Amino acid sequence: MKSTPLSSPNGKSLPVLPPLSGLCSFEKACQPGLPVATCVSRLKRFHYTLWRLHQIMIAHIAEEPRYELKMAFSHHGFLAAENDTNFRTRIGEMREPPLGLEALPHPALGVFFDEILATPSSAERVIGLYEKAFPALRTALQNYLKESHPLADAPSIRLCRLALVDLEDICDYGEQVVAALVPDELRTESAQWISLLDVCLAAAGGLDGSAKSSAGAEPLRHYSSQPFVYAGEPRRDERFPDPFNMGVNAEAFLYDETKPAEAKVLMMFYKRLREIDVPEMMSSIITETKGKPWSYHRDMTRQLWDEARHAMMGETGFVSLGIDWSQLVMVNFTWSRCLNLELTPKERHAVLYFIEQGLMPKTGKRHEWEVSRESNNPLATTFQDFDWADEVLHARIGRDWYVADMPSASEAIAYGDACWSEVTLDWAQWKKDGLTEHRNWWPDLYRTWCANRNLPPDPEVLAFDISYEGQRADLKETSV
Repeated sequence: MKSTPLSSPNGKSLPVLPPLSGLCSFEKACQPGLPVATCVSRLKRFHYTLWRLHQIMIAHIAEEPRYELKMAFSHHGFLAAENDTNFRTRIGEMREPPLGLEALPHPALGVFFDEILATPSSAERVIGLYEKAFPALRTALQNYLKESHPLADAPSIRLCRLALVDLEDICDYGEQVVAALVPDELRTESAQWISLLDVCLAAAGGLDGSAKSSAGAEPLRHYSSQPFVYAGEPRRDERFPDPFNMGVNAEAFLYDETKPAEAKVLMMFYKRLREIDVPEMMSSIITETKGKPWSYHRDMTRQLWDEARHAMMGETGFVSLGIDWSQLVMVNFTWSRCLNLELTPKERHAVLYFIEQGLMPKTGKRHEWEVSRESNNPLATTFQDFDWADEVLHARIGRDWYVADMPSASEAIAYGDACWSEVTLDWAQWKKDGLTEHRNWWPDLYRTWCANRNLPPDPEVLAFDISYEGQRADLKETSV
């Protein structure tokens, strides 16, 4: 149905404009759409799906050995949280008090996500996530756009379209990951389990519940026949050959006024890449903390994703300099490992907040930004500019979700300091046990950087040899 030209008082025809704010044509708008009850039912399934996807990816960040998957789970977990927040809000606008957002939409759907959560291998996990769950959600959202009324349900339509932007990117990424990590023989070995996922979706009437549910009892569980147990001990792939190495004290070099800014950029890129351990640790806080509102999980996941971005900034920094960090930089996991295995979730959060407070004064993130500008490295300056901005946000998140539960801000900081002091960073014992030699890898890194620039190494810079023996990796002492 086309718009009819209108006449103005002077008899001239008004220009024809798109009707209905550009949402759709009158022809489409004159067709009835889904009733509110059906829309809410589907939106609740979208919410439940995103909620479970977030849970699964965050819960596996620490134990996932592949660096790229740690980063992808951090990113996609954040996107799931963001979109779930949107759907939670929309459901609350549609005559639905009480919302019942924690209710299981269908038992078979619960089995579907429990099975993916409980998978013992990365390969099966990426099949469950990127070959089954995310594509099924994409299809369900596309169907919603076709069937719900574009004018009456415009707010929901918008949220589905926004979610689909993320889903397209995630599914494109997932296809590449599945192709790289799932050989034909594993697919054959796991055929029964993969079929179980399909059976679950069919029994649930599809992910959105719009199809006819297959008859029968709840699908027989496989991996999820035993309760899921969170594994907090970090795992790393072969690019991290010496994860207990604490042989190079980055803070001591960075805050030494005699050291040149250009070389300090190398240490800042190392510090950024080393932040891979923050998502590993924060995943344990998010997974093991119970009884918090959804906004807590959303905010904490935003911070987790920021820290993953920082690690990739460090990785990118080394790539920009022609540096193979996997050969020249020993990135450890001692911080995340010790916090995850020795402290409670609240104690871990306390340590995180305490360390973040040391980054707020001018001797913290501002100093790193100033060093990067002094070094005349535009990429480092960009990275440190955004890293600093992120840390300001993280301080606010810490105030909202940690300090608010403490008697005062000063006691919150003191408690974090005390918890950090209880962590067993046993430099000598790790060396005695043969886990590491705490090799000083700095000279090799610095020589390579100098060779790439056709510069002679500065003897004093080359001679740097301060480790973390007896010291904590924070700014409590270094920045004084």
